[in-house]
Amino acid sequence: MSAIPDWRIGDELEERTPPPIGREQLRKYAEASGDPNPIHLSDEAAAAAGLPGVIAHGMLTAATMGLLFSPYLGHGYVKAFRGRFSGMVFLGDRLNVGGRVTGVEETGEGRLYAFEVYARRGEDTVASGSVGFLVFEGRGSG
Repeated sequence: MSAIPDWRIGDELEERTPPPIGREQLRKYAEASGDPNPIHLSDEAAAAAGLPGVIAHGMLTAATMGLLFSPYLGHGYVKAFRGRFSGMVFLGDRLNVGGRVTGVEETGEGRLYAFEVYARRGEDTVASGSVGFLVFEGRGSG
């Protein structure tokens, strides 16, 4: 488990680069999420929809941004997550996800940190958003 977070406004989260998007990942995500839309699974269906190939689920991209907070789940949780998709993610794409602290607020539950987060493919941002991460009361001191 990671140390108790003690973030300051402007702090950057360590950028992460998960493995490239693969067919098996898309199949498993489709099954787990209940979203078997064929544009995520079939080259033929994607082509029929005018796409150059299968695309990853938008929520899979959002979940990839959420990986930034996995090391801290022993100290708090994601209280809010808002996302905006600005590009498609294709098979073989490797995303870089990162973020930075934009605010800190003391609440009755603990310290609520605000983050701007992103998912990029190379220089292209394919998703961005904001996350509220609550560190349990009595933990962290930012």
